[in-house]
Amino acid sequence: MRPSVSLTSALALLCLVGNPIAVIPSAAEEPVTLEYWVYSDFAQGDALALQQTFISEFREKHPNVTINISGRGDDDLTAGQIAGAASGTLPDVFMNGLAVGAQLVEVGALSNIYPQWMKMPDAYRSQFDKDALASCMPQPETLYCLPYTGFGEIMFRNLTVLKEAGIDTTQPPKDWAEWYAQMQKVKEAGKFAMPDQTQVFNSVASTYAIVGDVNGWGVDFETNKTRIDPATYAKVLQLFVDMAPLNSGTSRNDQATKDLFITNQLAFHVVGPWVDPTYKQAAADSGLQYDYTLVPAMGAGRHGGIKSYEIVGVAPGENQDIAFEFAAYITEKNQMARWATLLSRYNANAAAMAEPEVAKLPLIATSLEAVKYAVDVMPPYFVGAYPNCYRSIVTDNASAVADGDMTPDEGAGALVEELNDCLTN
Repeated sequence: MRPSVSLTSALALLCLVGNPIAVIPSAAEEPVTLEYWVYSDFAQGDALALQQTFISEFREKHPNVTINISGRGDDDLTAGQIAGAASGTLPDVFMNGLAVGAQLVEVGALSNIYPQWMKMPDAYRSQFDKDALASCMPQPETLYCLPYTGFGEIMFRNLTVLKEAGIDTTQPPKDWAEWYAQMQKVKEAGKFAMPDQTQVFNSVASTYAIVGDVNGWGVDFETNKTRIDPATYAKVLQLFVDMAPLNSGTSRNDQATKDLFITNQLAFHVVGPWVDPTYKQAAADSGLQYDYTLVPAMGAGRHGGIKSYEIVGVAPGENQDIAFEFAAYITEKNQMARWATLLSRYNANAAAMAEPEVAKLPLIATSLEAVKYAVDVMPPYFVGAYPNCYRSIVTDNASAVADGDMTPDEGAGALVEELNDCLTN
């Protein structure tokens, strides 16, 4: 889910960035209609109003271009893009997540926009976060997307629950040991410490990031083998065992988890910043006391958590050039600065993130720090598609070890073997 937004803040940002600029000359002279698919929450309320502003601004430079915006849920975006590639009815410009990028390339839904990209001025190409841009470039002279919004995972803390457990909330826990000790105190006080981190692939990845780094996570598509090291992963599985008696039994994504947090029954919620509007509203409505901080990890000075980006893609076809122009326009600094302020969300345009009025926003400031440490969810991107069995094997294995069906060492060995079989077959 992504956050709701305020029209007041959106309008205020119009004054901040000045008049948006056109980034490249027009590629279309004849009447053209572009189909533009966005996430469903970007096609309603104040977010839709700002998207329509971007469309209107683009059409001032390109009056012959009509752009139809359509909102889709995450799964519907992917299903529709795959079906559209097969039937020749792809949207011209669309959003999705990095994790499904390779799948979209395999079905022919994404153009290699490198030639159009290289025609852009250096002032535009230098705006993006280098790591985010590299994620869209699996090989030289190949660019499958423009990085868009993103997140670095953070830890939300219910301050009421922590204080009732006798925990000093003036400083966040410095490492896993201190964090785990706080979880135990919360449980002793009769409350839940965490959601069940074994239920969702992203929460398993998040727990891995407490222990390891990106070098031991993901898939080596040259050999079709997992990059997970059993010795390291056994330590990750031990964390699930340790947290098992302390968790709420709900997943990080469940509405019940947010309800427990809001009603002062849950201490910690490690997730993306999109839940902040829900908690902020609860603070206004019912007095919820909470804050957010970086995710602790093994060893002081490190932090855990995962990161990823949403992307803007361009479909192949006769409208590709003008579609790229529009994609380039909505991802340009001025637009992304307004978008970031509206959502109070980090995005991949580093120049926009450096704007003083953007960088000072607390949620963005924390996110900017979080992405420095976070581990990619499903690397490498655009190289190969993860089979569905991969994610289910990971979550099933974590749950089995947490339930005591295997020891962490047994579970780690079994996981690597099963994942390699999944990738091979």
